[in-house]
Order: sequence, then structure tokens, then C-alpha cells
Amino acid sequence: MVGFPNWCDRAAEDVGAHALELITARAADIAHGSAAVAAIVPEHYAAEEHVARILRRLGRPKTAAFIEGKLPTTKQIRSGDLGEILATEYIAAGTQYAAPIKRLRWKDHRNMAMRGDDVIGLYRDPATGHLRFLKTEAKSRATLPGGVLTEARAGLDKDGGLPSAHALEFIADRLMEAGNNDLADAIDDALLKHGIAPQSVKHLLFTLSGNNPANLLRANLQGYGGGFSQLYVGIRIDPHGAFIAGVYDQVIANANNG
Repeated sequence: MVGFPNWCDRAAEDVGAHALELITARAADIAHGSAAVAAIVPEHYAAEEHVARILRRLGRPKTAAFIEGKLPTTKQIRSGDLGEILATEYIAAGTQYAAPIKRLRWKDHRNMAMRGDDVIGLYRDPATGHLRFLKTEAKSRATLPGGVLTEARAGLDKDGGLPSAHALEFIADRLMEAGNNDLADAIDDALLKHGIAPQSVKHLLFTLSGNNPANLLRANLQGYGGGFSQLYVGIRIDPHGAFIAGVYDQVIANANNG
């Protein structure tokens, strides 16, 4: 976990019937935050068991080469990936939902963005046994413009506001491969047996930026007229680009130095 409270200030507010949370990195604690994020990045690109096996069989230098070969090298893809990584970590630590699949492990190429829903959180209702879903769009920009929020809003509204069947089938397949048949069956039941009710879906619009996103997020949320419950989360890390570069540099250094 990245432990946001250890290096960030947090402020939450209601915007109508919806929620907005702002998470701002403290300048004095940026180095701590960078180290915490760097520590969890590798597991988003490769299974920990795979890394451990390479380490046992081939040693530290080959393990470091394997990890570095998984990491994107372009600023744009690193930025987008880190936005998705932090969104996944936020879901795991800050909501009732679980994000059981780290989908960056299945990228076609390290310098390509993945298509489809960025992250889908899952929560099994203890009363019904049915799943509830957190459909997520994550965006990362040094300076966040309003147009990016419009783009994210369109992504959340796609497929009638529901998580796409393709994205859920992907998650179910990966869960089956990992031996988590129970949760995979619950996804299949949602898709094929009882359907996904709109009231079982919540939206998360998640941003990572260098500028303060509060007014943009608040205005976009105020303009939402749909029927899905909304959670908007904006993380501000200044300087944005240097933080991302530092995280990936630290990941490589950690892999080489153990």
C-alpha cells in the first residue's frame, strides 16, 4: 500500500448527492511518497511469484533486467500507468471495493496504453451474494484541463454507465487462472444469470495532476445529471513530472540494489 496519509493531506466534501476527495502531497514528504509508490509499482507489472522465481533461479541482475523490461520508457505512458496504479491502490485502501486484478501485467507492449475500463472494483453484497461494481476512469496530466475530465466522463458513461462485459470477462479469466473460482463465478453470474443493475454500479473518476484539480472536478461533478453514484478523487503532486520520473528511477534502482 502507498499509505497516502503518511505523505499527503486529504479533504473530503459532498457535492450534491456525490462525493469529492482531494489528496495533496506535502512538499516535505514527497521523497517518502516517491519511495512508497516505487515499492509497489513492480507488482503492478509482474506477479510477485514470477519475480521471486526468477530471483531464485537466475539471480539479482537478471531479475532487475526482467523488471526494467516491463516498465514503460515514455513520459506519457508512465504518467498514464501511474495514474491507474494509484487509482487501484486507492480503491484497495480507501473503499469497500477490491481491485483483484492488476491489469498492467497483461499489456501488449510496455509503451502502449491499455484499452477498456481502467479499473473495476468489486464488492460482494453479504446480504444477496451479488457483486457491486466500481467503474473507474483514471487520468494523469501535469496540468489537468477540463477536456480530460470530459473524456473521462464519456468513458464512465459508455456502455450505459455499466462496466463493459469485455472488461469483466477479462477479470473473470484472470481470476480463474489464479484459482479464485468463487469470485470468477460471481462475475459470470452477474453477466449471464441475473444481470447488472444500474443501482449496483458506482463511478470513480480519479485524477493525478500537478495543478490543483479541485475546481475542475467540482464543476464537472456539479454538471453530472445521470443516475449513478459518483466519487471523484483528485491527487495533486507538484512537481508531477519529476515525481513520476523519480518513482520509475527508484523502481529500477531498487531492482538492481535489492
